Amino acid sequence: MKAVTVPSTRLRLADVATQAQVSTATVSRVLNDKPGVSDDVRQRVLAALTDLGYERPTRLHTRSGGLVGLVLPDVTNPIFPAFCDVITTMLHDRGYLPALCAQTPGGPSEDQYVQLLLDQGAAGIVFISCAHADTSADLARYHLLRSRGVPVVLVNGHAAGVDAPCVSVDDQAAVDLALRHLTDLGHLRIGLAVGPLRYIPAQRKHDAFLHRLRADGVPDPAAHAVTTLFTVEGGQSAAGELIDSGHTAIVCGSDLMALGAVRAARARGLRVPQDVSVVGFDDSRLLEFTDPALTTVRQPVAVMGRAVVDALDAEIDGTPVTRTELLFAPELVVRGSTGAGPAPGLG
Repeated sequence: MKAVTVPSTRLRLADVATQAQVSTATVSRVLNDKPGVSDDVRQRVLAALTDLGYERPTRLHTRSGGLVGLVLPDVTNPIFPAFCDVITTMLHDRGYLPALCAQTPGGPSEDQYVQLLLDQGAAGIVFISCAHADTSADLARYHLLRSRGVPVVLVNGHAAGVDAPCVSVDDQAAVDLALRHLTDLGHLRIGLAVGPLRYIPAQRKHDAFLHRLRADGVPDPAAHAVTTLFTVEGGQSAAGELIDSGHTAIVCGSDLMALGAVRAARARGLRVPQDVSVVGFDDSRLLEFTDPALTTVRQPVAVMGRAVVDALDAEIDGTPVTRTELLFAPELVVRGSTGAGPAPGLG
């Protein structure tokens, strides 16, 4: 559909109002850039214009908040593009120019991206699961940015001592949701496949898993957790080890790892979920179309993305935001990869 400028007719204002779930008067105020509308409502109206195929009036494009970098470790894990989609859209709606800085083999490193963004006079930078999430990494790059007054927001990986807001999903709650779901299904031997423990999200999931097993009186909890790589192949290797040691359900540190766990089960002639149940983490796009559709613990990407942009916007405007890590509750999404545990005596 060819985009057209929204005319000030009641019928089309009503269409936008219905889409945004606001009044036509509110739509009119937004289109005429009038005060008295909250930022959240303003963004809903602008999103409705986009959804309906309309161009925004020219006056709504006048603000230029500057360049904002989004640095991420790769684009192979679908959760990173999901965050980028949300954050770049919100940054654009607030007048910023988002610059995607995805690390690829042979491409610029995180430090090189930081220098490029500094050279371009970036107004701020968002780091998504970058070196700040690696407890073995040097944090000097972040201290350098802050010493130069560049606002920074960290996503999924709280780096103590870095003067920046941090937005994370609650990894402990994620593990609790997965374990409660599997125990309610009757599984007694549940394993964990998670990435290298030097990464804060993996470490938190691992610690939460062991804590829960100890609380349930499971002997030697560490024997039920395998650390590996955050990849399909890593998930397949770890899941194979857990399946071979008698586990009937596996909690994975990412959806990619969970897909690897399904592959490991099938390589052994086992069915998912009839013989082995698998839970992922992230709720990446298209997972409901996998075979089987993957049960997973969803990161609230939209809500977290809004918190990231709110924090960065405030910091750029000179309003300091709390340095206490903001934790967001995950959500269990039950699909086809989990089922009843083995009958007593068969597990």
